[in-house]
Amino acid sequence: MIANHHPLVSIILPCRNEERYIGACLDSILATAYPLDRLEILVVDGMSEDRTRDIVARRADRHAAIRLLENRRRITPAALNMAIRAATGEIVVRMDAHVVYPREYLPGLVEALQASDADNVGGVIVTLPADGTAVARAIAVALSHPFGVGNAYFRIGVGAPRWVDSVPFGCFRREVFERIGLFDEELVRNQDDEFNLRLIKHGGRILLLPEVLSYYFARRWLRDVARMYYQYGYYKPLVAKKLDRVMTLRQLVPGLFLLSLAGTAALGPWFHAARVAGAAIAGSYVVAVLGCVAGAVRHTGWRCALALAAVFPTLHFSYGFGTFRGVLHHVLQPRRNRRDPAMIPLSR
Repeated sequence: MIANHHPLVSIILPCRNEERYIGACLDSILATAYPLDRLEILVVDGMSEDRTRDIVARRADRHAAIRLLENRRRITPAALNMAIRAATGEIVVRMDAHVVYPREYLPGLVEALQASDADNVGGVIVTLPADGTAVARAIAVALSHPFGVGNAYFRIGVGAPRWVDSVPFGCFRREVFERIGLFDEELVRNQDDEFNLRLIKHGGRILLLPEVLSYYFARRWLRDVARMYYQYGYYKPLVAKKLDRVMTLRQLVPGLFLLSLAGTAALGPWFHAARVAGAAIAGSYVVAVLGCVAGAVRHTGWRCALALAAVFPTLHFSYGFGTFRGVLHHVLQPRRNRRDPAMIPLSR
C-alpha cells in the first residue's frame, strides 16, 4: 500500500433474495488482506423474502465491520445511494452479492486508485456457472465470449491495464460522488453505465486492471438471462438520452441486427434484394453461432457447446428487443406513464 497508508474503505453491497450467494460473498470480503479495522461493509437489503437478512445479520453479530441497512425501494441504485450517504470511508467500493473476491482484490484496487490519476478502478470478472448443468455452464461461457458480449473488456479480459468506458464493481474516491452526484434511481439496470459515462463526461478516467479478478456466478436459467438482458437493452436508450451520448458501438449491434432482420422481412414480399439481404444476414448469424459452438466443443464438451446455440440468441435477441422497447418508451414516447421501478421483476 502506498506509503503504508491504509485509508478507511466503505464497501457498499446491495442485495435482494441472495441467500444462495451472500454468505460466500461476505466471507470472501472478510478474508481480505486489507486491514479489517480500516474497513466497513454496508449491506443494503431490498426487503428480501428469503434467508438473506438472517445470513447477513448473523455475520454482523460476529463482525463489527458489517452493517445491515434496509432498502424499502428494493432497487439497486436506491441501495447504492443509501449506502454512499451512510458511508464514512475515504474510498468507496461498490460490490455485488453474486461474486466472491480473492484476498488481494481489495488491496489491489485501493493501491491502484492511490497510485494513479484514475477516478474509478476495477478488475476483470471471471464468470462461473451457477451449477454443473450444461445450460448453466453455457451461460457462463457466453458471458465471457467476444461473440456473446463484444469488446466488454472487463468480461473477456485484457493483457495490460487500460482506460475503459466502464468497470463492473468500481472503486472510487469519495469526492467523486460529491463532484458529479449519486446513482440515477430511475435506472433499474445500467445505473453503473450511466454513472461511469457521466464521470467521463466530467473529465473522469476509468482504469481496468487485468490482474485484479473477481469470480461472478452467472444466472442458472435462460429465462433469467433473457429478462436481465432485455432490461439491459431497455434502459440503454434512457441512459443515452440522459447524457446525449451512446457509450460504445457494441451496445447498438443487437438492436441494429434485429432491425435489419425486421426490415428485410417487411420488404421481402415486394423486393427480391430485401429477401436476399435478409437471408444473408440470418445465414451469417447462424454460421457464426455454429462456428462458436464448434469451437467450444473441445474446451466445454458437446453438451455445453450445444447449449451455447440457445444461449447466444437469447442474449442478443433479448437485448435487441429490449433496446427497441426502450427507444419507443424513452425516446419516442417520453411522456408516457412509466412503471414504478420497484415493481419491475429482476432476475435474481
